[in-house]
Amino acid sequence: MPSLEWQKSSYSASSNECVEVRTAAGMVELRESDDGDTILRTTPAALAALLRAIKAGEHNPRV
Repeated sequence: MPSLEWQKSSYSASSNECVEVRTAAGMVELRESDDGDTILRTTPAALAALLRAIKAGEHNPRV
C-alpha cells in the first residue's frame, strides 16, 4: 500500500461508518471515516501483531 490515499474495505462500500487505512512515512495510519480528524499511527509490525492476536481470539471478552 504505497499510497497516501485513504482506503476502506470493499465490505463497507456503501457505508460511511468504516475504518480507513493508509501508509505514510513507513507508518500505518487508521481513522474512522466519520471522524477523519482522529488518526491512529502505528508500525506495520505492531498492526500485524494486533491482527494476529485478534484472529487468535486473544481480545475476545470473557463472559
